[in-house]
Amino acid sequence: MCSRTNPRSSRTGRPRSTEAHTAILEATRAALVELGWSKLTMGDVAGRAGVAKTTLYRRWANKNELVVDAVAVLFDELELPDLGSLQADIEHVVLQFAALLERPETKTALMAVVAESTRDEPLRERIRASIVDRQKRLVLAGRERAQQRGELPAGRDPMAVDATDDLIFDVIAGAVVHRALVSAEPVDAPWVARLSALLVGGLGAAAAAGA
Repeated sequence: MCSRTNPRSSRTGRPRSTEAHTAILEATRAALVELGWSKLTMGDVAGRAGVAKTTLYRRWANKNELVVDAVAVLFDELELPDLGSLQADIEHVVLQFAALLERPETKTALMAVVAESTRDEPLRERIRASIVDRQKRLVLAGRERAQQRGELPAGRDPMAVDATDDLIFDVIAGAVVHRALVSAEPVDAPWVARLSALLVGGLGAAAAAGA
């Protein structure tokens, strides 16, 4: 899997403290819930966090960047515990992901920044690096664990393995986001079980094709 530059390396300045940085991100999420995307401003976030507005602008060029980082922290909370089988592992993380998308701050922010990113390439890259690439760790962990259990064959071609990991992530994320945020249908246990069964049934063939 190709690596991309972490957006943190391109930012200038630092928050005055770890506590202030955390407070800013928390204030951003609170503002999203109370005000919505369109009414959220950098000034409002600064006031809620108890910092000067210049503190925000030293770290984030605009509210798009700030909101991406505030939501990315929530995605980092997703976990993949070992539940004994690949299907059970997938079901668990998909239900976590769906619950995260139900949070009002995530629902409000994700659709808005994705829409903004269609005409803002740096923002699109920030979403990819801060959220998408960081969460592919779950796919990597799940695949390696399934290979250790013997549920999936070990891939011999690293590039093919990376491509399969990307495909797994795209299928899961695409299906859940579309159902939850576009179709507005429930991502409940029965649906998740069907999705997981479909994925597990196809992963063996995908792994064999990439071997």
